Amino acid sequence: MLASAQAHERIDLRTSPEIKELIVRAATAAGMSVSAFLLATAQERARQILAETEMIALSSRDWNAFAKALDNTDKPRPRLSAAMKRHREWQEKR
Repeated sequence: MLASAQAHERIDLRTSPEIKELIVRAATAAGMSVSAFLLATAQERARQILAETEMIALSSRDWNAFAKALDNTDKPRPRLSAAMKRHREWQEKR
């Protein structure tokens, strides 16, 4: 969370005493409050997970093959063309 952002939402959770003690010890070792530690840790992990699931990394060779495949679409795609036309018409109505 940004330092200047104000917290307006709340997250409640329950845990075992052992896990709570582990989190408290880690937060103390990091010089953070438990809340700040949990937020920072959860935010970092959430970004990692989303980066892994929402991005695709291609090698230069794979990117070139992908781009070539896109460029070599010589087969007509009538359903795709119709969908693009419907989308343009829908956009114009908005």
